[in-house]
Amino acid sequence: MAFISNCTADVIAKAAQALKDGHLVAFPTETVYGLGADSQSADAVAKIYKAKGRPADHPLIVHVSSLDALGDWASDVPEYAIALARKFWPGPMTLVVKRTELAKDFVTGGQDTVGIRVPEHAVALALLQEFERGGGRGVAAPSANRFGAVSPTTASAVEEELADYLSAYDLVLDGGASQVGVESTIIDCTGDVPRVLRLGAVTVEMIEAATSLSVDDSPEKTAIRVSGSLESHYAPKAKVILNGVAQPGDGLIAMADVQTPVGVIRLSAPNSVDEYAASLYSSLRAADSKSLKKVVAVEPRGVGLAEAIRDRLKRAAHSA
Repeated sequence: MAFISNCTADVIAKAAQALKDGHLVAFPTETVYGLGADSQSADAVAKIYKAKGRPADHPLIVHVSSLDALGDWASDVPEYAIALARKFWPGPMTLVVKRTELAKDFVTGGQDTVGIRVPEHAVALALLQEFERGGGRGVAAPSANRFGAVSPTTASAVEEELADYLSAYDLVLDGGASQVGVESTIIDCTGDVPRVLRLGAVTVEMIEAATSLSVDDSPEKTAIRVSGSLESHYAPKAKVILNGVAQPGDGLIAMADVQTPVGVIRLSAPNSVDEYAASLYSSLRAADSKSLKKVVAVEPRGVGLAEAIRDRLKRAAHSA
């Protein structure tokens, strides 16, 4: 595995070639770091599943460089999906659409749908553009961590998480810390109206404003499988307790106006919901690096991104 911190044009070309040659490339996005492979190579995609320890029926998101590629992957794109793509791409949003033959079973988990995203990060977009210029048709990429563990928001976290599972030919591109800090909003675009399958920075209110449609928020479970939908996910080794009282020796994640009790290790004190999201995963990772047994997380109030944070914390605490 090669760790590259200066992502020059030559490095991007090398990384695109590595993808074409069937190797893995971990790369930054605005949400979290992804672990990418050529979406058309069964052997390359299988390396992602092996490195992550990911179930074979758990689908991957295909990353492309622009909205122009959506028609290649989607057999039926409703008008509201186009409106969402125009509004929020590049950005932290994944659209689930009916797939074309370009989306293979080894990417979709055998489903008749595929998730597509255009990330908003200069390194990611440069890599995707270079890959596509050479004939590539999109990069399949989940988060660059072991399955169920805390997603990485820095290249060093990727190295710490996956160094033992990557080959000498795989690359890790360092593009700095991810700005959003939680995974993309996943929107089911196979029905008459959009349906949110995973909460993220693109909120229900933003979706409704962009489409002039009411988002389907019915409680019935969808048959579509997507990343991050398991009850227990995003979990550190430390036990996560929601809204409890931290005791000496515990870690604490809470807004800055929450006082730190004596003897408690403060892991994060964000001043805003945006800061909370951006620091959440690095704070959970810090708990493990400090060998803490328990982390108390005081959930942020409000709607929108705060709801996505509460979703991630609930899943992180599920096994507690």
